[in-house]
Amino acid sequence: MKKIGIGIVGYGGIGKVHVLAYRTIPYHYDLAPNVFNIVGVATSNAKTAEKAAAQISCDFWSDNYRELINRDDIDIIHCCVPNNMHKEIVLAAADAGKHIYCEKPLAMNVAEAQEMTRTASRANIKTQVTYNFRFFPAITRARQLVDEGFLGRVFSFRGKYYRSSYINYDKPLSWRLKKETSGAGALFDIGSHVIDLIYYLLGETESVQAVLETLIRERPVSASSKEKGIVDVDDIAFIHMKMSNGALGVIETSRMGTGATNDLEIEIYGDLGAIRFNATNPSWLEVYDTRDPSDQLGGMRGFRKLETVQRFDGQKVPDWSMPPSFLRTHAESQYQFIKAVTEDLPAAPTFTDGLHVQQIMQAAIESSGEGGWVSLDKFKGANP
Repeated sequence: MKKIGIGIVGYGGIGKVHVLAYRTIPYHYDLAPNVFNIVGVATSNAKTAEKAAAQISCDFWSDNYRELINRDDIDIIHCCVPNNMHKEIVLAAADAGKHIYCEKPLAMNVAEAQEMTRTASRANIKTQVTYNFRFFPAITRARQLVDEGFLGRVFSFRGKYYRSSYINYDKPLSWRLKKETSGAGALFDIGSHVIDLIYYLLGETESVQAVLETLIRERPVSASSKEKGIVDVDDIAFIHMKMSNGALGVIETSRMGTGATNDLEIEIYGDLGAIRFNATNPSWLEVYDTRDPSDQLGGMRGFRKLETVQRFDGQKVPDWSMPPSFLRTHAESQYQFIKAVTEDLPAAPTFTDGLHVQQIMQAAIESSGEGGWVSLDKFKGANP
């Protein structure tokens, strides 16, 4: 690999995850520690930027992200800031010819996503959106089976992502609970992951019908305040989907799933087979094959588990038999992007993929507000 420099814009929770994932990559693939280097970090506050640089062990920090982007020794910009800041940073990075790795969702709305995608395309740079759940080996295997025709004609699917992160009435307002900074709530925050997985496995969506609801409409403005502020984004989102291949399905996403930790599930049913994946048990992909014999007592029909575990191509550490983790999917996503940049390979999921997810989410928002089915054709006229 050619040595490359990386700049991190934003160092909240997800920024730290990106840095931590980078730290593990040389161990996973037995790489020299200086193959890539985190050159600098930018946050909105000089004190937090300086503290971040000390923790990362990089020499450069700034409270102005443009100073980071303008450095000649930085090749990749990581956009790890709230959703409403993605567009500004992405456009600046693209204009500077930097490759861009952007947190999900890509943008606040379809119009922003289209502009970002067009600008990146004109700049001839590599782009990738952090839909890291694609990189579980079980999901990679599921994609292989779909491509091989294992499922036959796909009848239906179900995607679910539940967390209990907002069930506490006293949890204060944050940027994720304000439309002006997040764009939407559970739909954008965790629903985008499920939507991307369905898109990755089954292709494009034709139309959607959705219901989005806010269950706790007021929250404290801060942890120490009794003053209440308005929540104007969704806590739960239920989406019915018609796919371009004729399949029908539903996606359930909620940040009010009492007892749920990080409960993501995918089920797909076809006339020849079915597949199931549960991220709480990520070492396995469950499959059902109608071609298995079904003789009374002597049959072999039934869901069985494929041991996908950590079967990452080329991985040296840890042993392949270990269960993969959330952090490992981030490391793999970032490693594949580094390879795309250094070896001039295709990157995925690209901004174009992120745009399609954005179109589905915007159709869901409009459907919830107006009722009825909304076609994605409505949002595709100005696509790059």
